[in-house]
This record gives sequence, C-alpha cells and structure tokens, in this order.
Amino acid sequence: MKRLSEYPDVLNVKDIKEYLNICNDKAYELVHSGQFHIVKVGRRILIYKKVFQDWLEGNIS
Repeated sequence: MKRLSEYPDVLNVKDIKEYLNICNDKAYELVHSGQFHIVKVGRRILIYKKVFQDWLEGNIS
C-alpha cells in the first residue's frame, strides 16, 4: 500500500479508492457525502490531499 505522501497533491476518486482499499461505489459515496470539500472539473472529481488528510485525522482520533 502506498503512503499518502506518495500521492499527488490533488487526488481523484481512484486515489481515494486505492488508499482506503474500498470499492468504486463506496469511494463515490464517500466523496459525495459532504464530509470534505471536492472540486468538480467537468466530470472529474478532485480532492486536495491536505483536505483528505485532515478528514482522515479527524475520523481516526
């Protein structure tokens, strides 16, 4: 499993799926849940790594 630091500064749904080891449906459910800010560029969904990391730390502790 790759460390979060090895991912680019802007993540996509595939990166989230891979990092959390979840299926596509769960990854899309998560990014659309409103738990963290996403950026839509056309049909692409992007998440800043810092936002995702902050969300992870808030859900772990």
